[in-house]
Parts: sequence; C-alpha cells; structure tokens
Amino acid sequence: MPCRQALPGRCQCAAMKGIILQFTRANDLMQLSDFDYHLPDELIAQHPPERRGASRLLHVNGMALADLTFADVLDYLQSEDVMVFNDTRVIKARLFGEKESGGKIEALIERVLDAHTALAHVRSSKSPKPGGRLLFAGRWQAEMVERVGELFKLRFLADDNLFDILEASGKLPLPPYIERSAEGDDDERYQTVYAREQGAVAAPTAGLHFTDEMLQRLTDKGVKLAWVTLHVGAGTFQPVRVDTIAEHKMHSEIYEIPPATVEAIAAARARGGRVLAVGTTSLRALESAAQSGELTAGRGETDIFITPGYRFRVVDRLLTNFHLPKSTLLMLVSAFAGVETIRHAYRHAVEQHYRFFSYGDAMLLEKQAD
Repeated sequence: MPCRQALPGRCQCAAMKGIILQFTRANDLMQLSDFDYHLPDELIAQHPPERRGASRLLHVNGMALADLTFADVLDYLQSEDVMVFNDTRVIKARLFGEKESGGKIEALIERVLDAHTALAHVRSSKSPKPGGRLLFAGRWQAEMVERVGELFKLRFLADDNLFDILEASGKLPLPPYIERSAEGDDDERYQTVYAREQGAVAAPTAGLHFTDEMLQRLTDKGVKLAWVTLHVGAGTFQPVRVDTIAEHKMHSEIYEIPPATVEAIAAARARGGRVLAVGTTSLRALESAAQSGELTAGRGETDIFITPGYRFRVVDRLLTNFHLPKSTLLMLVSAFAGVETIRHAYRHAVEQHYRFFSYGDAMLLEKQAD
C-alpha cells in the first residue's frame, strides 16, 4: 500500500519494509530522519477495541520481547511497586462558529486560563483581529483579545463557566490520524476511567486500557496507585519542523504533583519497589518535578524534551502506546528503553500487526541500564 503524507514523518517509499530507525549520530547531531519508520495504514487504530482493556501488550526488556494481553501487566508488578497515573480529563475543546463578517471559524482550545478566557488555535480564511467578535455554536459570543505566539487569546462574554460552555457545545478533539469525526462512543472511550481534572485536549492514552476492575485488582495485590496531573496540549500532535533534533522547541504544558505522590514514591523506594509511569505524560510530569535532583510536590509548567542520553531520575518502568514516526514521544521512549531496543520492538510490532497510536495496543518498557 502506498504511504500517505497525512501523518508527520510518514515514509515516502511504498516498497519500504519494516522499521527504519538509524540512531547513528551523537545526541546533539541527531536528525529528524533518524526517528522515521514505515507503518502500514491499516495498523493505525481508528476505533477503540470492542471492550476496554481488550488490547495486546508487548513487554520489552532489552532485546527480549513477549507478546501478551493487557491484563498480563498485573503479573509484572509486586506489592512493593507504585504506579503513577495522569488523572487529567479531556475537554470538548473544538468549537465551530463564525466571525462578524459571516466567515466560518474553528477554534481548538489549547488552554483554559480562567472561567472565561482561553488560549486557542484558530482556523479561518482570515485570522480574527484584536477586538473582533466571534459567535460559536450560534449562542456563545467571544472576543479575540490578542495574539500569543501562534495562539489566540479568546474571552467568552457569557456568564457561564467556560468548561460548561465546552461541555454543552464543544466537540471532542480526536487526534488527526483518526480519520473520522468523534462519535458518541468516543465521549467515554477517549477518556480514562479515572479522569477527573479538566483541562486536556488529548487523552493520556496509555491509561485508556484500564478498567475499574483492573485498578481494584492492582490495589488488592498491594500495588500503590498514585496520581499526577498533566494537561495534554494540542502541541503533542504538532510535527517536529527542524532537521536537527537539538533545535526543536517543545510545547509547554501545566502539571501538578501532589505531596501524596511524592510520599508514595519515596515509600516504594524504601521498600525496594519500582516506579511505573502509566504513559509518557505521567513520566514527563515526574521527571519535570525532579530536575533539581529530588522529586518535589507542586504545580508547574514544563517544556521538557527527553531524547537519547537523558538520565531518568524517577521512573523505572513505562507503560505506553506506540508513537508516531518522527515524534518527540518516539524520541522519549528511545531514551528510556534504548534506541536499538525500540528499533527492534517496533519492527516486531509491525510484523505482528499490533494496533498503533491512541486507540491501539500498549508496551511495557523496562528502563535500559544507566
């Protein structure tokens, strides 16, 4: 099947087979092309599995691979361990409307700033000007306040809380590689069962596999469940636009680490347990909060960019889905498990027809030795 260009980093050669991940350069000279691989279109999951948790799991421990079901992850955890989940909740961040001129407009809320104000990506034939009025869903007026880089600051003029406006009239922003509009089932399935803190525009997808029953089984086994919040932004889907990786600037996201999570991780360490991050977002929050060398509680903003050569301070194991070619998340997992290991694992996943990306299957990665 010919490769399409809709996905950032999609291979241009229809005859290309397997995985191409050529991690051959020094870290500061790594090129974007070093993180490319070929993925057949039919392996991109367009819908969630029929039943939540009915996914496959690839356990990756160096070059040793094991094909499992997702429920098997329980067999790889001990009572001394702690699992860290991202409890962010995806908001219905996509709004459609029109400008005063009558021109059509689409806004994707990137970050809610307060009860009436947000930063948004705006798509229209002509960008709205400061002071211009917009009407969304035929009922919600907003003013374009100012440009903030590539984003637009919008102030909604109704008394209603912005989260309520989005819930009433917004659409769920499915990732661009899901080639359909959001359906009723997505409102539930593109949300983790433990989502509670509103603010994300994309799901922490490794968490989509968990059911309430599985969380209870983990607790019954003695595994400690801990929480962080990182509100995933639309920038997670933005392509890397520079050839030399060191020149890339990450998008910024808000995170919060509760004191209870810091305490749970310290207690796990004291009893010889390991820290398993559920998803790259949990990992990024934890590693961002430990840049001083010690994990600290609190709220912050991070643009951490993890590439091969990074020294992990908190996380021992990572549960994650499969990631886009040429993406910063592919670079992150390569830093965590090892570049040759990821090359080997992704080749195997393609050959074994794993399902890729948000609604796809999962990997349990063991950290490479320091």
